[in-house]
Amino acid sequence: MVEKKLFNPTKIIAVGLNYKDHAQELSMELPDEPLIFLKPPTSVIGHDEKIAIPNGSKQVDYEAELAIVIKKQCKDAEVSKAKEYIEGYTCANDVTARDFQKKDVQWSRAKSFDTFCPLGPCIINDIDPTNLDIKLLLNGEIKQSSNTNQMLFNAYDLVSFVSKIMTLLPGDIILTGTPPGVGSLRKGDSVEVRIEGIGSLVNYVE
Repeated sequence: MVEKKLFNPTKIIAVGLNYKDHAQELSMELPDEPLIFLKPPTSVIGHDEKIAIPNGSKQVDYEAELAIVIKKQCKDAEVSKAKEYIEGYTCANDVTARDFQKKDVQWSRAKSFDTFCPLGPCIINDIDPTNLDIKLLLNGEIKQSSNTNQMLFNAYDLVSFVSKIMTLLPGDIILTGTPPGVGSLRKGDSVEVRIEGIGSLVNYVE
């Protein structure tokens, strides 16, 4: 089981609409540059821990994502040098209170509840982040299935882009977007993010 201390970010930067097949699913235009938002460190939980449905929300969604873990302080990195700043990669679930997201227009509340950023089960660095199968299984049934080659902006693009906005510190996390097939969680569900070369992040909904 992943210990929480494995992930101790000062910030979590997430990316919206970064899979071409997801944009097609939503009939949305592709962005010209990454669309970023923040999740707080207090949203982090580990493998085998519980996702809590917040009071008042009637639609909490899963979003399987590849997560980048930053190795060392990074500012104004070029794409060609971005790999030097990456400790490795792990599985993530960008849990979202979708009804609050629609109501608020901006995304802070919807993305920020405690337990809304499961990470794990480990950090792997000897993989190619541009060509990995990514899946989400809900109660054992595949709901999301794609490959990171569908990303509009790959891991190195994102590290470079974000570092030109804010200084990245060791342990910071970048969530790289989700593929098509996003759907809702219910109390009692088991949700698994499975990424080739990394393993499976399993959480339960309470």
